[in-house]
Amino acid sequence: MADATQREILLVPHLFRSNNIDSAAHAARMLQGAGITVRLLEQAQMKAMESDPVLRELEWVPADDNAARGCELVLVLGGDGTFLRAAGYARAQDIPVLGINLGHVGFLAEGEAESLESVVRHVIEKSYRVTERMTIDAAVTDADGNELGRSWALNECSVENVDRTRVLDATLEVDFRPVSTFGCDGVLVSTPTGSTAYAFSAGGPVMWPALDAMLVVPNNAHALFAKPLVVSPRSTVAVESEPDTSEAVAVFDGVRTIPMPPGSRVEVIRGLRPVRWVRLDDRPFTDRLVDKFQLPVSGWRGPQHQ
Repeated sequence: MADATQREILLVPHLFRSNNIDSAAHAARMLQGAGITVRLLEQAQMKAMESDPVLRELEWVPADDNAARGCELVLVLGGDGTFLRAAGYARAQDIPVLGINLGHVGFLAEGEAESLESVVRHVIEKSYRVTERMTIDAAVTDADGNELGRSWALNECSVENVDRTRVLDATLEVDFRPVSTFGCDGVLVSTPTGSTAYAFSAGGPVMWPALDAMLVVPNNAHALFAKPLVVSPRSTVAVESEPDTSEAVAVFDGVRTIPMPPGSRVEVIRGLRPVRWVRLDDRPFTDRLVDKFQLPVSGWRGPQHQ
């Protein structure tokens, strides 16, 4: 009979740099040294793992919804792209996800490469807390109302034009009422978490994670009224493409796609299941924003505390 007290972690590293492999092996050694079982997610480029004496001995599990079954949390070593993929395995099992940034900005990560040992010690000691981040669910239907697919996102659902020699003619709808029709490169529907990602690059505002709302950002729209909208989390946001326009695709967190032929529709609502998110400290989101975007704050004096 299995030991009910046995702890297990799913390790999801980005494997395209040798330093990342070394970091993954170091994290695995620390966890195993504390009596925690480590399993490794199977990905592309796994041949690099075969030469590492630590990683090759771990249990390798397929990249599906059962990858993190029975685990305490998912530990991610990489950038935001790796984190977004790994969040799906954590969400499928309703367990937390924790990221250590080995990429560039790493806005979703809780720790940086130089703090790897400290972060792993937090895991070993269970000295962390878990918060929830809002997600979105979406369904795509064709012109006849037939469902083409469903997916979810932690960051955003992005409706994107496939044929860049033409504009995508689309109608934005909120709560089953039309808002505006315009030609565009696409439309993004984002969570507060995703407001610092693609939606921010497309001209949307930064939303604090504690805010309960959805963000709608038309992408390069040819229209007088094409400003970002912040809508209720109870709203239904839809984007319809015109029957004679170009093909589009609905992209979820940059990793899952559903084709949208002309005349199709995507409906987006608040996700039924949030992503559980590990926090290691109580630093406000303001500090994370300043650090990640390297914002200039040298002239700040602030309140005078006694």
